[in-house]
Amino acid sequence: MDIAIMGAGLSGLSCAITLEKYGIKPTIFEKRNCVGDRFVNGEATFSILNRPVKDELKYLKEKFDIPLVPTDTINKLFVYSQNSVGSIDGNIGYVNIRGRHKDSYECQLEKQVTSKIIFNSTYEYEQLCKDFEYVILAPGDGAYATKLGNYKCDLTCTIKGVTVTGQFFTDIAYAWFDYDVIPKGYAWLIPFSEEEANLVIAYPDYPSNIKLDINEMWETFYNKACSKLDQDLIVTDRFEITRYMMGICGKPFIDNTYFVGNCFGTISPGLGFGQFASILTGIYAANDLCGLGKYEKLVKPLFKNYNNSLVLRRFFENLSNDELDSFVNKLDNKLLDGLIDKTISNKSGVDLLKTLVPTMKLWNRHKDNE
Repeated sequence: MDIAIMGAGLSGLSCAITLEKYGIKPTIFEKRNCVGDRFVNGEATFSILNRPVKDELKYLKEKFDIPLVPTDTINKLFVYSQNSVGSIDGNIGYVNIRGRHKDSYECQLEKQVTSKIIFNSTYEYEQLCKDFEYVILAPGDGAYATKLGNYKCDLTCTIKGVTVTGQFFTDIAYAWFDYDVIPKGYAWLIPFSEEEANLVIAYPDYPSNIKLDINEMWETFYNKACSKLDQDLIVTDRFEITRYMMGICGKPFIDNTYFVGNCFGTISPGLGFGQFASILTGIYAANDLCGLGKYEKLVKPLFKNYNNSLVLRRFFENLSNDELDSFVNKLDNKLLDGLIDKTISNKSGVDLLKTLVPTMKLWNRHKDNE
């Protein structure tokens, strides 16, 4: 079976690893000069967003024999709103490294691949489609799916971030929601060592946001973050992504082409996470090719999760700063604190997002009718 994989990211490499386990060696085409050829940054996965799976890394290792080593387990998440701060405690997820770093998830996956990777590739999809029996589209965004008329974009977003040096605990992450500073968006700090972390803002590209000065927005948030963490964070690297599409494919498979990773639509519009779903799409496409299940059926839960996450995004956008303060306060409420921590822990199988979708839909409808 002659298979081309376009893109050596999380989904493309996971697909290759799975194919190899069943005796199929694909050819991988990567336009950059190495795996993880991008800025180094810290990212996270939270088990509450991947239900019914409780522990995504344990699941990948035990079910698919794909081991990944995180930077650390997240044992505390501080959440800041305009006037409040709360925390979620317990084993709630993982911190990991992405990009050009020997311990990044991409580099860990590359070490598990034996198939040929052609770097600095100039091959376009159209040529691969002619030269190979099957093509796995894993380029890292929805551009090719859009060209093929197979992508529904629900919003675009702007992301601006930096690498900072300071003093961090690798098992503690931070998130901010303040619409006076980042309208309809949010920010986070995720450490990838005890000395380095990523500080990032992200917001939807609505007309009211497009006219804002991103540099002023960033400077205001940066000063706020330094104040809250009580340290002067030193910027060592910067990155900015504009008009990044958040959407999903209409069809996961067309003719001889599988859409995986962000080309499928694995980034959650709710909070921007998607590493676990991206890896799953690569595995599922390989399973289909090996006769172990139909791709369209395997990814159905990912479609549902995406749609639920879109409801979550609209819900957040409909909250005011006062309402965000109220939610954040409840995180450390004496009556709710233990229940919230237990529900979000990776020991819980509760699909909180799915459970809350009906209530969030009612709230969104109410806000839209105001």
